[in-house]
Amino acid sequence: MFPLSDSIKSARFPILNYALIAITIYVFILQLGSPDQLTSSYALIPANINLGNYMTLIPFVTAIFLHGGFLHIISNMWFLKVFGDNVEGALGSISFILLYFIAGIAGNLIQYFFMPGASIPMLGASGAVAGILGCYYILFPFSKIKTLLFIFFFVTITEISAPLMLGYWFVLQIFSAFGSIGAMSKQGGVAFFAHVAGFIVGIIFGKIYKNRDGQVLEPYYG
Repeated sequence: MFPLSDSIKSARFPILNYALIAITIYVFILQLGSPDQLTSSYALIPANINLGNYMTLIPFVTAIFLHGGFLHIISNMWFLKVFGDNVEGALGSISFILLYFIAGIAGNLIQYFFMPGASIPMLGASGAVAGILGCYYILFPFSKIKTLLFIFFFVTITEISAPLMLGYWFVLQIFSAFGSIGAMSKQGGVAFFAHVAGFIVGIIFGKIYKNRDGQVLEPYYG
């Protein structure tokens, strides 16, 4: 399943959402010019982390803006575009940016704990984007997602409820995360635990917002 758009018009112009996308794309362009240098300096390499030296902890943040290839960045930024505008509109600028970075850092941290001695670089905005998805899951239970759906050899476009689509995605990440435990420190791959941790952070943010305002956001079609 690949989301194309959602049924909700953003409550405000999502300037921070677009800014994050623009900055990430700019960093990726820099990566294309010097991939090894940027990866070695700013990606999260678990074996290089020294919890007693704060300088080695900086990659928990900077790795969020690095990506491993075109498919990696396109998928992350597209999910952020589809879901991030509404979350920014609901939370406001400060809470939105806090969610993005806290989810990204939490995702990197949890992934690190499962592979602390690995020399494989960890990079990508997946944990941060997963935080946006988790928050959307809570705040917009009535939203419909126009989705590109692959069924064996058939491809179709259909509308799926946001809780169904994002809930399915989250469960898939959980199973994939525990299925990847044995190979994480030996070979590269998808940081599934970062996805899980980020999504949970997003759920927490969404519940805090709902408890504070006591509302569930319904679609506004425009």
